[in-house]
Amino acid sequence: MKKLICLCLCICCTVTAAGCTAGDLVEKYIYHQDPDTASENVSDKPRIYMDEVTGMLQDFTGSQLTLKTEEQTYTFDVSQATLECSDGMISGDEISVIYEGQLSDTDSDTSTVKALKVVDEFHKTEELKDRTAHCAIVSLTPNTITIKAKNGKTATYPITGTQQYYQNGIAAGNWVYVHFKGKFGKSGDDASNVLDASHVKVVSISDIDPIQLPDPTPTPEPSDDQTEPDPSTVPKQFRGVIQSISNNVLQVLPNTSSTSVNLDLSQLPCYFPGGIAPGSGVSVYYTGEDFSGESMEGISVSSVSGDNPDNMSQHQMNFTVSGTILGTTANTVTIQTGDGAVVTCLTENAQNTSTSGLALGAGINITFDPALSRESNIYTSIKIQDA
Repeated sequence: MKKLICLCLCICCTVTAAGCTAGDLVEKYIYHQDPDTASENVSDKPRIYMDEVTGMLQDFTGSQLTLKTEEQTYTFDVSQATLECSDGMISGDEISVIYEGQLSDTDSDTSTVKALKVVDEFHKTEELKDRTAHCAIVSLTPNTITIKAKNGKTATYPITGTQQYYQNGIAAGNWVYVHFKGKFGKSGDDASNVLDASHVKVVSISDIDPIQLPDPTPTPEPSDDQTEPDPSTVPKQFRGVIQSISNNVLQVLPNTSSTSVNLDLSQLPCYFPGGIAPGSGVSVYYTGEDFSGESMEGISVSSVSGDNPDNMSQHQMNFTVSGTILGTTANTVTIQTGDGAVVTCLTENAQNTSTSGLALGAGINITFDPALSRESNIYTSIKIQDA
């Protein structure tokens, strides 16, 4: 028994002295055995290469993205990839595409690779900066605002779910501050007066900067005077659901009515913490006669305030966006809205009852949570339904 132990120790010492590892011995065994036996142990599958490329996001169409590096401009099919960037898909952001296959620095062809993930670049050389545009309103819809600068250049910004406060009301020609992240896309004509803002993230819009909300109106102290106050001067409110907005006209369906009413916001203070999304709730404050549910006659509206998603549960969430599907990835769907915005929403963890299979060109309606997308232009979906 002692001789056997000594023999084992000698063998171990010999192996160590020769600088061999267990892996070396296994490899030596495999490649020095009978060729027929070796062929059964060595896989004949091709080697899978995985790599990443880093650059600046130029464009995103819903299932394809364009990335510019120092050497090349690549267009990737990301229909099977997951989008995991913390800021979403914002033009001008530094991102990385993790892919399977091999790319060349001298060839922009990506047809031989498969994109797996799109993520934040770990070593960013340039963080996205908060930018401000101070311009005049040209038009306003639920998902877009078009503004014009002093130099005559115009841009249409996506504003789905964007916080908005208008102290002096909403009207064409009024000047507003638009706070956003990202860079303008490259237009076909360098001399064009129209800037491409389709893939920036708008954080807030207001006619004062910074946004300062007024203090709530205090409740009057009880008076010793027994005289009943004039009912027409007592502040009142009614609740409703936003149907749409076009410039200064907000269409609201009151909770107590089946008929919508139009509110002129051109001279009214109004605040929309989660954007002016169809389906979301709104409070209309007024004085005058009691609201009948149909006619605004005898009523003087003093202000309008939308629901605040920060104070709502997912079960209560009622902010919606509708459109036609432009493309999908492994975890998102991108739609074109009726008012021209391109909106990308997460599909994972959403209740999906759409019968379309999220096919290209299908119409869908998405309930989303604006509070979870304050800094990102990819929205968190709660429900996905057929439009």
